[in-house]
Amino acid sequence: MEYNVHTLPNGIRLLHVPSASAISHACIIVNSGSRDEKDEKAGLAHFIEHLIFKRTEKRNTNQILNRLESVGADLNAYTTKEYTCIHASFLNPYLDRTLELFHDIVFHSTFPEDEMDKEKSVILDEISSYLDQPEEAIYDDFEDLVFKGHPLGRNILGSPETVNDITQADIHEFIEENYHTDKIIVAVIGNYSLNKLVKTGSKYYAEIPENLHKNTRVAPQKAPLAKVIIEKPIMQAHAMLGSQAYSLHHPYKTGLLLLNNLLGGTGMSSILNLQIREKYGIAYTIETGYSPLSDTGIFTLYFGTDKEKVDKAWSLIFKEFKKIKDHPLTEVQLQKAKNKFIGQIALGEENRIGLIISMAKSLIDYNKIDDLQTVFNRIEAVTTTDMANIANEILDESNLSALTFYPLA
Repeated sequence: MEYNVHTLPNGIRLLHVPSASAISHACIIVNSGSRDEKDEKAGLAHFIEHLIFKRTEKRNTNQILNRLESVGADLNAYTTKEYTCIHASFLNPYLDRTLELFHDIVFHSTFPEDEMDKEKSVILDEISSYLDQPEEAIYDDFEDLVFKGHPLGRNILGSPETVNDITQADIHEFIEENYHTDKIIVAVIGNYSLNKLVKTGSKYYAEIPENLHKNTRVAPQKAPLAKVIIEKPIMQAHAMLGSQAYSLHHPYKTGLLLLNNLLGGTGMSSILNLQIREKYGIAYTIETGYSPLSDTGIFTLYFGTDKEKVDKAWSLIFKEFKKIKDHPLTEVQLQKAKNKFIGQIALGEENRIGLIISMAKSLIDYNKIDDLQTVFNRIEAVTTTDMANIANEILDESNLSALTFYPLA
């Protein structure tokens, strides 16, 4: 896909992707997330993402929320371990309105005390709601096992104690230390010329003072192997298995993405879904996941089932792992897996808001954006030997930690 990048003098990059559609999508991504917090300030990055919608130097909450919604646009945001993203979808005439609002809420929010108090209450409710959903809570608890003692293991939402302790000074300090202008991308896909985007983007973002990136992130060490069982007042058992995995820059990243998709990824035809759910009817949901990060990654497997079926599920899962390790994929099997994965990626391009966010992240992570053919070529380059090596490392039972939530006896 055609794209252009214009770098402002302060380091902020404007990403332009032309599109003939009447609908545009835009995002501003900051390379800062929960891993950049101090331990005692867990939840701060997410708290800031909430608060920027509350009040700026010239707008109150209603004015912020209505600025785009009044013209039928959609505005939202999210925080991850490594990013904060604000994004919007809107009709083409409203590019200026959208980029101005992004600028206002990200760089001119005032974080008033009364709004902080209200939003703390909202986030505490959000934390409680996750605790009421064991299928969600187990992911957070499992990451804490895999990244024990490291910021990547902390819950993005923080804890009630750390959230309640956040101050205005904490917010300003975090922004100063982490909102680096050379790690901020303002990205737009829409029916505009490059000149139009550069002119509009410069109007709002060229004024931001330069604040260049200082790498303070520390890669996690390998955590001790853990097998943990926790009893909870729940009706169904929930279980997770996994380990640290390859980073964004590891040569085996693409191969593990392919293995993950084959084993328990998107769709109903994954190996584990066919075996555990369709053949034996043991679990309604069984899935694997692989999230590569800047200096590490995590591979996970999750399933939920009746307490009496947990041992049977583990037995079948490890049986499938053993098959993959003992009987490497043939060329025909690997090509089928590649065809499926390539097709899914191609269909994903239709999600234009997801596409522009993905492209912006790629610019942050790699300082480049690969076209689809390059991505496909990288997938096609994965060999059966690569897949065997990856499977033997990632699916090695001796390197996998496990966490199970059991219903109370």
